[in-house]
Amino acid sequence: MRASLIKKADRMVIKLGTGVLTDARNHPDLNQMETLVSQLVALRKLGKEIVIVSSGAVGAGMGSMGWERRPRTLADLQACAAVGQTRLMHTYSDLFSKHGLSVGQVLLTHADLKHHERHLNARNTLTALLDRDFIPIVNENDAVSFTELKFGDNDTLSALVACLIPVELLVILTTADGLIEDFATPEAKRISEVEQIDERIMAMARGTTSVTATGGMTTKIEAAKIAVRSGIPMFIGPGRNATILRDMAEGADVGTVFLPSKKGLKGRKRWIAFFHRPKGSLTVDQGAKLALRENGKSLLPGGVTDIEGPFQSGEVVRLLDEEGTEFARGIAESDSASFQTWKDHGEEIIHRDNLVIL
Repeated sequence: MRASLIKKADRMVIKLGTGVLTDARNHPDLNQMETLVSQLVALRKLGKEIVIVSSGAVGAGMGSMGWERRPRTLADLQACAAVGQTRLMHTYSDLFSKHGLSVGQVLLTHADLKHHERHLNARNTLTALLDRDFIPIVNENDAVSFTELKFGDNDTLSALVACLIPVELLVILTTADGLIEDFATPEAKRISEVEQIDERIMAMARGTTSVTATGGMTTKIEAAKIAVRSGIPMFIGPGRNATILRDMAEGADVGTVFLPSKKGLKGRKRWIAFFHRPKGSLTVDQGAKLALRENGKSLLPGGVTDIEGPFQSGEVVRLLDEEGTEFARGIAESDSASFQTWKDHGEEIIHRDNLVIL
């Protein structure tokens, strides 16, 4: 299964983590970046279209500014990102130009992908670059982002970019060999293939102690949830393996592949499910959950047992079952303050066209 999914992927997003781009001094590792670019060029020669989501800007900025640890204040972090992003793109441009290829920089904030028109414009920009034979290099716009605008990590960003275009494969290159069971024990072993992201898989997640990175395996599994629910397989592999992308493309048993859902979400449903931060939640009884999940019904007020807000009409809310587990998201037809009015008039709370089962 994994080999066929990867081989037929003609368009892919490849996320390069800080740990595979920078050296011990937090400077861009030029030899390593040259190796990665050579592998990416080889994929292009196989007819693959690639979009790069690149970390490393803050790490590169730290090296340039003489800082050993990731800045803690917002101003220093943004200044560091501004300096590092310039250096990072200059390096990419030089390396790809040696192979006759050109790159285009695309910097995004969460708001760019949440707002529907800006969402579509971002997609059009990326596809226009691909159509004109440029390699898009995407990063979060850390120089201006703050908490409300941030994706949080580039693993999440890469999954959202994969859904945005969309692509047939998401690749995350990191310092790990893949998803590891019994990590840091004598029984440790790499998981080759993940069919379902359940509690066992989640328990394998680990954070990071890197001074330049912002996530770990936890964020990669969260990215996998987004990708596979959207019908996109995801590959995690060791970015410092000099042949990892070639081995992956040839279907070798390397890294970890997360298999996609059989019924992937379409464009607008993906936008509702993954490109918003829910503003509130509605708890529903078992009957309502069954009607929504199995019968494709709209949500009516009779099935709602609890409401948490505040939220406004048109905002995305979470749907929870009686155990508190989120199983769906949707766009509210009215604001939370009007809930009693909904109940009195039996008005639809979320139309089925605006509701996504996760």
